[in-house]
Amino acid sequence: MRRFSILSILVIGLVLASTGPIPAQDSVRLTGSGATFPFPVYSAWFKSFSSKSKGVTVDYQGKGSGAGIQDFINHTVDFAASDAAMTDEDIAKVPGGVQMLPMTAGEIVISYNLPGSPKDLKLPRDVYAGIFLGKITKWSDPKIKAANPGVNLPDQDITVVRRADSSGTTFVFTTHLSAISEEWKKAHGAGTTVNWPKSDKFVASPKNDGVTATIKQTPGSIGYIEYAFAKFAKVEMAQLQNKAGQFVAPGGDGGPAALASVQLPANLRAWIADPEGPKAYPIATYTWMLFYKENKDPRKAAALRQLVEFCLSDGQKMSHQMGYIPLPENVVSVVRKSASSIQ
Repeated sequence: MRRFSILSILVIGLVLASTGPIPAQDSVRLTGSGATFPFPVYSAWFKSFSSKSKGVTVDYQGKGSGAGIQDFINHTVDFAASDAAMTDEDIAKVPGGVQMLPMTAGEIVISYNLPGSPKDLKLPRDVYAGIFLGKITKWSDPKIKAANPGVNLPDQDITVVRRADSSGTTFVFTTHLSAISEEWKKAHGAGTTVNWPKSDKFVASPKNDGVTATIKQTPGSIGYIEYAFAKFAKVEMAQLQNKAGQFVAPGGDGGPAALASVQLPANLRAWIADPEGPKAYPIATYTWMLFYKENKDPRKAAALRQLVEFCLSDGQKMSHQMGYIPLPENVVSVVRKSASSIQ
């Protein structure tokens, strides 16, 4: 769990560095749960907001998108978070309506653990799809070698690490695999949970931090995680081939380029399955906070609107250094206007 100590240090530093007063509320506690994908940046935001808003505290548990949505439907939280947003079927279970707001964005990376820690391993589209299909099983596979001349790749089995829980990260990743591989689409499809290939070389771990830890501890492993977890845990990340045929590393301009390829609809729910553009990183996504349009406590409704405004202003300034993609200004404007429906 050393990684979280690193994250904690960064969170504390951001809290101390952030500016901007927030109007006071009296003794309001907001509880939320859900996605682990944005957990590092949400932790920073909520700590900073709580420290600046007298009488308002925010308690968020990163339980996974599926668990967060269920908590939200059960009304055991004041808000939730999900990288898969909510389906129309789930929304129908919430009396009074749901306001989904994209609050940040990020990239899903493919991380690996190999002898000598070769950096920026290049993975063509058919190769990483083949690995997660269980078709490419050795690091010495000719297709991996052809994409990485001069890299010493061992004749070692590939251990695939995937999520054990209901996960928005899994939803985004499998949506992408379905877009680039007809075989994946027909055999497994997209979802917060899917039927993974039957293989003793597939290992399941809960949450983004669990997958990250398993990759670090397992030589020969590969898995999909949110960029910030890979960044702060210092695990290697592959360059992925995009739709235009270019290999793009995460953490640069590729994420914003991917977001630019999608137009958010009126319900603010959209995914970028396989972005266009030569500079686009191939697996990027918005991630959403979920709010009740009708709240029994008007003080909580006011505090939630206040929280959203903080996340759209001071919060976005923290995003990049935490490993996330700040929202485009046009999206900030739409989200700010939509937040008024939280009453």
